[in-house]
Amino acid sequence: MPPGRAALSVTWAALPFLSLGYATPFTFAAALLWRRSLHLLVSTAAYAGVFALVLYLLPDIGDKQGTERAVGVLLFVLAVVGCGHAFLIRRRVFDPHGLSAVDNEAVVERVKRSRLLRDKARELAAADPGLAKELRIGRPDLPRQYNDGGLIDVNHAPAEVLTLLPGITPELADRIERVRAEAGGFMSAEELSAVAGLPPALTGDVADYAVFIR
Repeated sequence: MPPGRAALSVTWAALPFLSLGYATPFTFAAALLWRRSLHLLVSTAAYAGVFALVLYLLPDIGDKQGTERAVGVLLFVLAVVGCGHAFLIRRRVFDPHGLSAVDNEAVVERVKRSRLLRDKARELAAADPGLAKELRIGRPDLPRQYNDGGLIDVNHAPAEVLTLLPGITPELADRIERVRAEAGGFMSAEELSAVAGLPPALTGDVADYAVFIR
């Protein structure tokens, strides 16, 4: 879960111990109001009952034999058992759907970064095709250091690399390689689709990852 929520969940779970047990029923009651589960309802009622018994016995400490010990045991239950219980269920309270390990924001940022890298690499290839070839833009089959965001050079990459393009099967890759040899290359995804006879629905997806270096 996010760091802020994780810290809040730990604080919530530690409250029974930090308050010496006096906050335990209120800790679980707050979780009950938030999540409204049967488990939390029963837990809140149980801890509230123990807390009520503590309050009932407190005035008799020192007057009745064994009362102080009973109160100590009850407070131990509220503080230690309540704290352990809270730590056991804190993820169910703060992450009931099990999404704590899902970092969608990081995934989105990686996709955006790759898209930006592809755009920059295309600009470089358009301005200086020779440099693009030296940097091996669009050639994941060759050793290189330049990060092009996952581009594929349709005019030079072998068939097995062309299959990395969205929707391009080995059969379509062989067809592209064959038509490319006859036509001398392509200028755009639209021309590639028209000349190689690719399904029109693939044009947009191919355009996202294709670069045409002449």
